[in-house]
Formats: sequence, structure tokens, C-alpha cells
Amino acid sequence: MIEQGQTLPSGVLSELTDEGMLNHKTDELFANKKVVLFAVPGAFTPTCSEAHLPGYVVSADVFKQQGVDIIACVSVNDAFVMKAWGQQHNAEALMMLADGDGSFTQLLGLEMDTGGFGGLRSQRYAMIIDNGVVTTLNIEAPKTFEASKAETLLAAL
Repeated sequence: MIEQGQTLPSGVLSELTDEGMLNHKTDELFANKKVVLFAVPGAFTPTCSEAHLPGYVVSADVFKQQGVDIIACVSVNDAFVMKAWGQQHNAEALMMLADGDGSFTQLLGLEMDTGGFGGLRSQRYAMIIDNGVVTTLNIEAPKTFEASKAETLLAAL
């Protein structure tokens, strides 16, 4: 499992933009930038839609004022779902990144098997990445929502 102080592994995350599909190599996307990356088990799910994503949407300006270059949400969903979910929540200031096959999540060692609910999903977490190095990593215990909140990560900055 990824730990604080480690370099983020290189993976590919997809983003559907108005110009089309982009496939981002994480080592290139996060190079020379301060990034807040948070993961949710699934788009359109209750805690993710009612609290997790909205917290980052509301706090986006404050994160930017604190020197954050990119605020990114990742989920083991496809890029079409991530774009629609972002649009529904006015997440224009965030990158809505898809880990469609869960490969990036597995590289991090933060996957979980939800069985019939949705199969392979991501654990709920948030991290601060500085030039590709994980400087803060907050992983939620099962059925909790505190460590990965926007407010918690803002306090860590």
C-alpha cells in the first residue's frame, strides 16, 4: 500500500472533457504540482454525492488559495459517469478522473472488493501530492467519513 513519503506510482486515469477523452499519465499530470487527490467508492452513491464531492466543490477556492494546483476526484467508474457526476455537482474546478478498470487503485494498494454491490472499488481516501510525492495520506476506516473530508485536508495544508 502507498505510504506518505513515497512517490505516486505511474498509472493512467481518464477524463472526459468537452474536447473529448483524455488519458492522463499520473506521473506527468502531477509533476511539479501540488495536488489534492481524493477517492470515492462510487459516483452517485450516498456519502460520495451528499458530502464527499460537495465538500471539495465548496472548498475549491480555498484549496487554490493554499497553493493547490489540481483538485482531483478519482473513482473506479468510467469517464462518462465521472463527467456526468461532476456536472450534477457543479465540479468545474475539479478534475473528475476515471479509473475504469481499477488499475491505478490497485497500484496504490487501496482497492476493496464490494462483491455484488459493484465489484472492485476504491477505498475512501484523500492525499496531498507534492511533485509526485505523497506528503499526506488519509484513508478512511470502513463505514466512516472524517479523514478524507475537504475540511480535514485543508487543515493538513
